[in-house]
Amino acid sequence: MPTALRDAFGRPIRDLRIAVIDKCNFRCPYCMPAEIFGADYNFLSQNELLSDDEIARLAGLFARIGVTKFRITGGEPLLRPNLPDLIARLARIPRLEDLAMTTNAIYLAEYAPALKAAGLHRVTVSLDSLDNEVFQQMNGRRGTVEQVLAGIEAAVAAGFRHVKINCVVKKGVNEHTIVDLARYFKGSGHTVRFIEYMDVGNLNGWKMDDVVTGAEILQMIGAEMPLEPVDPRYRGEVARRYRYVDGSGEIGLITSVTQPFCRDCTRARLSGAGEYYTCLFARSGTDLRAPLRRGASDEEMLALITGVWQNRTDRYSELRASFTDIPAKGAEMYRIGG
Repeated sequence: MPTALRDAFGRPIRDLRIAVIDKCNFRCPYCMPAEIFGADYNFLSQNELLSDDEIARLAGLFARIGVTKFRITGGEPLLRPNLPDLIARLARIPRLEDLAMTTNAIYLAEYAPALKAAGLHRVTVSLDSLDNEVFQQMNGRRGTVEQVLAGIEAAVAAGFRHVKINCVVKKGVNEHTIVDLARYFKGSGHTVRFIEYMDVGNLNGWKMDDVVTGAEILQMIGAEMPLEPVDPRYRGEVARRYRYVDGSGEIGLITSVTQPFCRDCTRARLSGAGEYYTCLFARSGTDLRAPLRRGASDEEMLALITGVWQNRTDRYSELRASFTDIPAKGAEMYRIGG
């Protein structure tokens, strides 16, 4: 195993989130508001997107410097043509320990068997509420709860036994439905992860007043279904884990706003256009597509990738409370996968 590259704060690089496309079939207000991303919005063209060859090559290079986990994101990754073929190529990269994908699940019922056969290890599904009216309010009326649940069922049938469900909680919108969501999946073997509403990108009008804190979420669910904390599985695990006292499963809390985890962050991000980001809240990324297409050697690309990580000092979430005004970010969540 290679020794993992470390940044300026000693944090190793372990995870690479690969956004394979910027398009999405949802219009969630906290990510891709419909009033901005209308029918005439110009997403990346096929030539602007990294090709399968380019993604596979870059992923292999990241694996050489210590990355052992890949997560496929978007946009909505299942909108990328022939995604199972790309998954199969990534699954063959030496020393890979985990290959996962985050999806809104609208097309998961169709693709789950092919994704499993290609070598995908795990699936995470976005579902912000079981109340269809609330869910549609949060996705721009582009999909139904029934479609998402059907996708989860298809994933289980295809062999993805333990699905994670991500729920972004926004005050005044869906917090009144989170206990029902937790109850629905309690005992199913799946884990719901409740995510504090974050100030990703510049388009969602974020303000602290919209945040339902992890402590509040824990109190609401625990009042009806008692919970107790669980130790993390590994350093850098994003979600704080809590299990039901009766042994019927667990939930996770992702608390980037109120309990930042910057000091243990091991994640790099690759956008669909080949931009290399070292933080979800970064102002800018490093262009890897241009040198690739100019014919840079593996050694030249490794030097570029290595230098960026070694100089990494990102800790936006730890500093957020000190900002008088939230600074502008360079990338929107739909480009770098959340």
